[in-house]
Amino acid sequence: MDLSLNVNGRPERFAAEPNELLVERLRDGLGLTGTKVGCDTGQCGTCVVRLDGRSVKSCLVLTASAAGSAVTTIEGVTTPGGELTGLQEALRQEHGTQCGFCTPGMVMALGELVGNTADREAPTEPEIREWLTGNLCRCTGYHSVVRGVQRACAAARAEVPAAAAAATATGQEA
Repeated sequence: MDLSLNVNGRPERFAAEPNELLVERLRDGLGLTGTKVGCDTGQCGTCVVRLDGRSVKSCLVLTASAAGSAVTTIEGVTTPGGELTGLQEALRQEHGTQCGFCTPGMVMALGELVGNTADREAPTEPEIREWLTGNLCRCTGYHSVVRGVQRACAAARAEVPAAAAAATATGQEA
C-alpha cells in the first residue's frame, strides 16, 4: 500500500506492507537508526518516537496506522546547527547517558515531559520516575537521568519568564 508520513519535517512517500512496523520503516526504510530496537515487545522504550506530538513506542505501531501523521525521531530534535537540546545537554551534564543505547528513547519520552512543564511547577522526583516507566536503562540506575530531567525542567521554566520579559520589552505578547 502507498503511504505518506511527515518525518522530522520532511514529507515521505513509500510503499509499505500491511504488517510493517513504524520502527522498521524509520530504521530500514528511511535510515533513521537513532531509533533503536531493543525488545520488539514494547517493554524497553528504546524505540520511542513522537507521533503527532505524543510519545509512542514505534515497535508497537503499524506504519499503515501512522499514515498521514507527523513523526519526530531523535534525529529530528537536534537543532539545525547540531547543538544538543536542553534536555540532552542536562542529561550529559548529569551523566545520564552512560552507554547511550536507551538515550534516544528516553530523550523522546522525557522531552514531552520537559516541554509540558515549562510553564508550570517542575515535576517531582516520583513524577519523573513514573514518566520513565517503560524506558529501561541498565547503566545509570536512573538517578542521574532524574537529575538531568530536573535540570532541564528548571532551565525550561527559567526561559518562560525571560521570553515574557523580552516580549514585554518589545511590545509583543509572549
